[in-house]
Amino acid sequence: MANILQTLPDLPYAYDGLEPFISRQIMELHHKKHHQTYVNALNAAEAAYAKASGPKERIALQAALKFNGGGHINHSLFWQNLAPAASEGKGNGGTLKEGPLKQAIISTFGSLDNLKKEFNATTAAIQGSGWGWLGLNPKTKRLEIATTANQDPLLSLVPIIGVDIWEHAFYLQYLNVKVDYLNAIWSVINFEEAEQRFTEGLSSAKL
Repeated sequence: MANILQTLPDLPYAYDGLEPFISRQIMELHHKKHHQTYVNALNAAEAAYAKASGPKERIALQAALKFNGGGHINHSLFWQNLAPAASEGKGNGGTLKEGPLKQAIISTFGSLDNLKKEFNATTAAIQGSGWGWLGLNPKTKRLEIATTANQDPLLSLVPIIGVDIWEHAFYLQYLNVKVDYLNAIWSVINFEEAEQRFTEGLSSAKL
């Protein structure tokens, strides 16, 4: 069976569409260079895995598959997770409308501001590189905040919002002040996309 090549997804907005909260320079480097590198390395690892002659060779490729596959999965979700800011008159980013997701956030955290504070504190505490997540627990049907290291995808929860906390996601603009980046990114969070994931996750959990 032929190996299906992974490809770099297009962004649903221009590279400067998230300014001033995320600069064009960061978006171009993050998408064209970093995400493309994960895609290229994942394709190479999958091709090598398909040609591997035995278990030893396949086991040796697991780390590359996990790291680069996770990077591809996480970033593909991340781009959809963002939208031009409503506060800048560019789009709907940062706007949480009435609906199931808002109700769930208030039920779990008390308010959107409380969610932001808890999410930012948890994500800023990541040692090294990783991701901060708002996820849906399919068993309890409640929202939870979680983190994953490096490029590990979120497997225990349905990902609703994911934020890249690798330095390449913010350093050129926010230097080493992760908290400033985390505060700013809420202005470009695509809550409509997040609500769609939330309602789909609830539907799947009922099956």
